[in-house]
Order: sequence, then C-alpha cells, then structure tokens
Amino acid sequence: MNRTISQAARASFVLTSALLFTIAFSGCSKKESDAKKEEEETVFAVNVSKVGQGNLDEYLEFGGDVSSSSSVSVMPDMAGKISRILVSVGDSVAKNQVIAYVDASTPGMYYSQSPVRSPISGIVTSFTPNVGSQVSPAMAVATVSQTDNLEIKISVAERFVSRIKMDQNAFISFNAYPGVEFTAKVVEISPVLDTSTRTMNAKLRLSPNDDRIHVGMYGRVKLITDSVNNAIVVPLGAIVQRDGKPYIFVVSSQKTESEPARVKLQSVSEGITVDNKTEITNGISAGDMIVVKGQSLLNDGSAVNIVSVSE
Repeated sequence: MNRTISQAARASFVLTSALLFTIAFSGCSKKESDAKKEEEETVFAVNVSKVGQGNLDEYLEFGGDVSSSSSVSVMPDMAGKISRILVSVGDSVAKNQVIAYVDASTPGMYYSQSPVRSPISGIVTSFTPNVGSQVSPAMAVATVSQTDNLEIKISVAERFVSRIKMDQNAFISFNAYPGVEFTAKVVEISPVLDTSTRTMNAKLRLSPNDDRIHVGMYGRVKLITDSVNNAIVVPLGAIVQRDGKPYIFVVSSQKTESEPARVKLQSVSEGITVDNKTEITNGISAGDMIVVKGQSLLNDGSAVNIVSVSE
C-alpha cells in the first residue's frame, strides 16, 4: 500500500515539474519575442540625389526700358510749312541726309525750300508733322536714334551700391520672348545718388545687339554680382540645422539582403545660395548620395528606404 502511494506521489511530482517548466519556457519565449519586437528599428522612406558640380551666379534684379545709345531731335533751320517729307519712321538715314523740306514763303514773298537734315546717322524713330504743318526752329520735326547699341538704364538702391561694378555681366528677359535671355554689360555708373530716391543710376549695354529687341521694350535685368564655377551644388532643402549648424545626411551604406541602407550626419560649410541652390565648400564631394526629402526625422546612422534617386 505504501509502495503504491509512493509511486503515485512520484508521478504527481514529475507531472507538476513538467507543467512548471512548460509555463516558464513559454514565459521566456514571450519575453524574448517582445524584446525582439522592441529591438526592431524604424526604417525611414527618403528621396536621395547624387551630388554634382555646377556654376552659381548670385544676382540682383532690376527693371528698365530699352533705349538707344544716342537719340537726337531734328530741328528745321527756319519757320514755315512742311512741303515735302522724304523718309518714314523706321528708315535708316545718314548724317546730313535731307529728310524733309520747309517752305518759308508767305503771300507776296517766295523763298527756296529749306532742307531739314539729320544731324547723325541712325533710324528715324518718330516724325511728328505732316505735309502742310507749320514748324519753327524751336520745334522738333523728327527723332533719329542710333539703335546699333541698345541700352537699359536701371536705378540701384543705396544698400546695393557696393555690389555694382563696371563690366559686370547681366541677363535680360522680355515678355515678348519668354524663356529667352539676352546678355548685357554695365557700361556706366553714376558717381552720385539721387537724394530724393536714394538710388544710383547705372547703364547696361546689350551685347551683342539683337534685331528682336526694340527701343521702348521693358526688360527684367539679372545683374550678376558674384560667380562660382565648378561648385559643389545641393538643393537648399537638403541642408538641416542641428544645434545651429548646417548638416547633410549622406548615404553611408547601401541596402543588402540582411541590412537596410544607412545615413551619416555630415557637417558641411555653406557658400552662396542662389534660387534655392546652395554651394557647399566643405564636407561632401561630387558623386555622394545625399538625402533631399524625408530627412527631418533622421539621425546619424538611421536606416532608410530609398524611394527615388535623382541626378
């Protein structure tokens, strides 16, 4: 009897031990699973771009009207009526060429017709009177302009005066030719400022001249004040600020079957910024892959999923 009870107790002990071991193992497995889930890191979706080299031109913007380099009013030598007109607006004339005649005759007094001559060579840009119109030596009958050299006058605000120099290059655009840029150079800078507007006048000459551009057209001027050639250029949005300093996230390792791609937080030095493009003078090189979108939540060493790559 005692022997039977002993065997039953032994079997109960073994069963209890097995049950406790199973519960303990299950608990450990659950903890390990939970710990593994906690250790799984976040992978951020980002867009990256390959760093390239390019030229950056820092500029100031102005507006101005196209004018001729020289324009003169043509005056008759005597008072009288216009008897003949020999030119039309748009015609080319030479210096001293006769463009009209004035008849100074009055009832009972007859005079030879007086020629009206152009004082310069150029293009007739206006001719006001008609045949029979009364004119006088104080009245301009025509305007002759030299359109071989077209110019644009701009007014420079006082705060920008130090950035304007002779022979600076500029790009001019016109509404008549969208997407087309014409070139010009600074040829004249006023030595004084207008005290009422606090602006300084400057003159740019279109070079080369272009038959598509006409006197009186309004041009938008981009005056180049600083140029950097073969610069490391990145989108302005690629730069992040950490502790008040500029950084860029560089893809430091490529994705493998077992590991995602990772990024490095790289300190950089900035140069000039033009039209949302920034020159980087130190920190990265041409050919590096940098994060240009999705970098706001990244840290050094973060895992990333590269969604798109642009040049």
